[in-house]
Formats: sequence, structure tokens, C-alpha cells
Amino acid sequence: MKELLIILISSALVNNVVLSQFLGLCPFLGVSKKIETAAGMGGAVVFVITLSSFVTGLIYKFILIPTNLEYLQTIVFILIIAALVQFVEMFLKKAMPSLYQALGVYLPLITTNCAVLGVALINVQKDYNILQGTINGFATAVGFTISIVLMAGIREKIEYNDIPKAFQGFPSVLLTAGLMAIAFFGFSGLI
Repeated sequence: MKELLIILISSALVNNVVLSQFLGLCPFLGVSKKIETAAGMGGAVVFVITLSSFVTGLIYKFILIPTNLEYLQTIVFILIIAALVQFVEMFLKKAMPSLYQALGVYLPLITTNCAVLGVALINVQKDYNILQGTINGFATAVGFTISIVLMAGIREKIEYNDIPKAFQGFPSVLLTAGLMAIAFFGFSGLI
């Protein structure tokens, strides 16, 4: 139990996928303009990463290892992630059309989001069992959601500030992301 708690805290805060490992920057920078859209994207990423961590763990352990096909892990993981993202996209289109419209092109980009594939590969690299890998995936996705919602809140506040012309727009977003990364570095003492 202690080991799972360490994985949970480590993946969500200490080794935050966006601010520490710099994975998943495309949706982080693209969808973080409004808190509602950022939270929706975070929810979709939590679902996809958690489920893909579980499914890729099962397939790796029970299919790829016994058949000595570990070298196909990247291709297999990408196919699993693409199928899960299609499922999420169909669900959101049917159940929450406004969120589907707000996420726009960034929803299919979850397929190519390196954070999703990165978590599956890290689970294999760290030799996590299926439960540990699923917890790692969930915690990583929660960390992604925390960082994207924080960024959206900051961006909404920055919108009303008087910023020098050279820093308006994307430069201020990158500067904010850098400052957030420095702030999250403070969590490194937790574990």
C-alpha cells in the first residue's frame, strides 16, 4: 500500500508529466485557455491514460512477453491508445456535444499525445505490475489535469493584465509554464 501511495504522489506532483517530464505539451498549451475546456480535456486524458495503462499492461504481460514480441510494444500501444481515444471521442460527441465542440482538434490529438504513450512505456520500463501501472497512469493523468487547469486559471487572469507587447500572447504562456515548472520542482522533496 505504501508503494502505491508513493507511485501516486510521485507521478502526480513530483514527476509531473507536463512540468517535469515535458510530455503532453501540445494539449497543455493549446487547450488551457479556459478552465472549463481544460477540465474537460483533463477528464478525457484521465480516462484514456488510466484505461490504456491497464489494457497495455494486460497485453504486454499476457500476450507480448509469452510470445517474445516485446519489440512490438510501441506499435501495439499506439493502436490501443488510438482505439481508446476513438471511443472517448464517440462518447463525448453523443453525451456532451458542447465539450466535444470546445475540445475541437485537440481531442483526436490525445492519440498522438506523447504523455499517453509515455506512461505506457514507463510502466514497462519500470517493470510495474498491472495494478502499479494503472495507478501510475491514473496519477500521471491527474497530474496532467492539475497542471492544465492551473494553467487555464492563470491564463484567464493574465488576459486582463497590462502586459508589454513583446510578451503578449504565446510568450507569456511559455513564461508562465516555465514558472509553473519551477514551482512544481518544490515538490521534489516529498519523496
